[in-house]
Amino acid sequence: MRIAVVGTGYVGLVAGACFAESGNTVTCLDIDEAKIQKLRDGIVPIYEPGLEELLRRNVQDGRLSFTTDYAAAISGAKAVFIAVGTPPGKDGSADLTYVLEAARSIGRHLTGYAVIVNKSTVPVGTAAEVKEALRESTDHPFDVVSNPEFLKEGAAIDDFMKPDRVVIGSESTDAAEVMDELYSPFVLSGNPILHMDIKSAELTKYAANAMLATRISFMNEVANLCTRLGADVQMVRKGMGTDKRIGSRFLFSGVGYGGSCFPKDVKALIQTAEEAGYDSGLLKAVEAVNERQKRLLFDMLSTHYNGKLQGKHIAVWGLAFKPNTDDMREAPSVVLIRSLLDAGATVCAFDPEATEMSREHYLGDTIQYAEHPMDALNGADALVLVTEWNEFRRPDFDAMRAALSEPVVFDGRNIYRRKSLEKLGFTYYGIGT
Repeated sequence: MRIAVVGTGYVGLVAGACFAESGNTVTCLDIDEAKIQKLRDGIVPIYEPGLEELLRRNVQDGRLSFTTDYAAAISGAKAVFIAVGTPPGKDGSADLTYVLEAARSIGRHLTGYAVIVNKSTVPVGTAAEVKEALRESTDHPFDVVSNPEFLKEGAAIDDFMKPDRVVIGSESTDAAEVMDELYSPFVLSGNPILHMDIKSAELTKYAANAMLATRISFMNEVANLCTRLGADVQMVRKGMGTDKRIGSRFLFSGVGYGGSCFPKDVKALIQTAEEAGYDSGLLKAVEAVNERQKRLLFDMLSTHYNGKLQGKHIAVWGLAFKPNTDDMREAPSVVLIRSLLDAGATVCAFDPEATEMSREHYLGDTIQYAEHPMDALNGADALVLVTEWNEFRRPDFDAMRAALSEPVVFDGRNIYRRKSLEKLGFTYYGIGT
């Protein structure tokens, strides 16, 4: 099938590459000429394990191409995916400017019937607005479909190729058949393609992410209670997670969620509820707990040093909001580091993938960047672990202790064992342990 994907961000590139891998002819379109030229040159603008290889293979095999030309991308396409950004406004609502601009541009370049697919995360009612924008710009027949993505950064290729489920919201049998044809190679193991009305599909994405965010904030509340009561959140988590009604996923305590989805989607769902005349107290609490949790490591440091952080030099391991990505959107590391700098401390950070992202878009040259994890520790008064990259899990603890001016570790992801580090002479702080 001939497919066009409008938008070459995280979702667009993963979707385009995976559809091409299953044999389709895919054109990825973006109005950013510099980004398209980089992609043509084999330079991938984001870090996602396996994506660069997948893009290169399908470009070489002639199934995947990149363009800034709507006419070239849309002409003859049977399905056109809209995968552009929906940044949050000041009130948390999703900004649909780019989605509707894409819809109008698609309409102007349709050459026949096509299924227009909303892949962007959009609020309930967006399909109707997209349909209206298309009607204003084309006389060709079309159908609009909602097809939310459920990709985890760091595991996006696997999530797309082996989905738990595929959600399709449509009002047309023809459109549903096109979508079934597209996704059938990815559900051969029997995982379902769920057909539903468009509004339910649009709400499903927000509801799923809000549920996961709720589990994270709930466990962080439990962890904070454990700290005060002398309990161990790791034991509590196991006791909860083995209950089949609860399960063990997303029950890890830490320093709050970040990234492009959870913070934005929780805010958007709160705003959607308010527009519907409903006060979503639970979701507001989820958001409030998460914002408070992002300050926890700084508060722990401040308490340890009796509020005297002026002149302290702190090592930070991990800048990305989670492992296996360079994404620093809403990352807890940014909140921590800016708070440390405001308090008069200096920081040296290491992250395997997010250093350039930090330099260019977040922290600039306000901190030092190490080329190796151990380099960040030299002369530091403490180590703060923010992101649980695998290479941080089994370090040389003797070398760590020797490099630090004080053997103090603040473990924001509970990847170390308190007793083990204390035996080695470290002062250890965990989250709820």
